[in-house]
Amino acid sequence: MLQYITNSHCGRSEVEQVKAVLEGGCKWIQIRMKESSDDEIRKVVDEIKPLCLEKDALIILNDRVDLAKELETSGVHLGKTDMLPSKARLELGPSAVIGVTVNTFEDIIAVRSLDIDYLGMGPFQFTETKKNLAPQLGSDGIRSLCARMEEAEIEIAKVAVGGIRYEDIDLLMQSGVNGLAVSGAIAMAKDMAEETHRFLEALSKYQPKASDAV
Repeated sequence: MLQYITNSHCGRSEVEQVKAVLEGGCKWIQIRMKESSDDEIRKVVDEIKPLCLEKDALIILNDRVDLAKELETSGVHLGKTDMLPSKARLELGPSAVIGVTVNTFEDIIAVRSLDIDYLGMGPFQFTETKKNLAPQLGSDGIRSLCARMEEAEIEIAKVAVGGIRYEDIDLLMQSGVNGLAVSGAIAMAKDMAEETHRFLEALSKYQPKASDAV
């Protein structure tokens, strides 16, 4: 499971980024445009939506629940100071994908009973793509959170996020997460499509096989 988070510092437009990662095979894109106006986000979503539909890829918006509803995107990702997930669910309906940022086990306990689809667990390490960064978890911190969730029988998908590089894939996937959210490592690559494909190839061995679900 790979989520690509658009990057405002890579010198490529959001539309260019999305086209590249779709070409590389990514099926899950988070539009993160913290400093942009609603109209700027509308323009990007209007342009990428048909491309994502063609590739059967999800589009989620960072924070902007109202725009996600208006533009009929697949859902939202909510930070700890954004709209409450329960309110977002009421706004967006039962089929929307809702992700929530967590940094501590207390954060996880606070949302465990809510109707959410995944936890954005991080930051794994330092990243320049986010201001006011929470304490870095490292692989040990993420492994600990995953273990505590298992002990508490909390079954919510876990997506590691924050400064993740290609060489971190095995370490993180073996820590207990279900997927990775990546921005800079792909956005800053010379060939974004090729780097996306490289990430997906490395992640493929961790995807459940159809026989596992029988």
